[in-house]
Amino acid sequence: MKAIKGVFLLAAVIGLSACQSKVEYGNATAVETVNENFGSTDLQAITTKMVDSMLSFPPVVALTANDRPIIFVDSIKNKTSEHIDTESVTDSISNQLLRSGKFRFIDMTRVDSVRKQLDYQNNSGMVDPSTAIKFGRQIGAQYMLYGNLSSIVKQDGSTRDVYYKMTMRLMDLDTGLIEWSDEKEIRKTKSKSFLGL
Repeated sequence: MKAIKGVFLLAAVIGLSACQSKVEYGNATAVETVNENFGSTDLQAITTKMVDSMLSFPPVVALTANDRPIIFVDSIKNKTSEHIDTESVTDSISNQLLRSGKFRFIDMTRVDSVRKQLDYQNNSGMVDPSTAIKFGRQIGAQYMLYGNLSSIVKQDGSTRDVYYKMTMRLMDLDTGLIEWSDEKEIRKTKSKSFLGL
């Protein structure tokens, strides 16, 4: 009887340990190849390439030599068939450009919140008028940075090929001229083995 109880107890312990999961920290910049979908490595490669290209482009170097132009980054458009968090791509590009010290930014995603706050300060009667920020004193952007992410997916039998292309442009809002443009391409291929593993 004791032996049978021991076997059940051992089986229960093994069963519980098999159900436990393990969480570990990893290197955020390590290459991730879990599948062929757009991932963190692709985001890092694309944003770094775009920022480096823009900051080293001679006309942009000239624009930022003695001034910090004011730009806004429009949301990157997702033209792929995947759900991709393009806000993360936009944020990474904005952060890298801001940290370069070459540009100043207007955050267009917060315009409604700012408008509500200014309306509260100026029209609610709750804020001392001498401390309220006045309407019409914000500085307008001189340039707009925008782009899109597209993909082409092909499959032949057990092989799936995904091609991504990120295109970005910097537009002078006064003239409408494109001051800089570049693209970054990524190709990922996934092949299944004969056994489908």
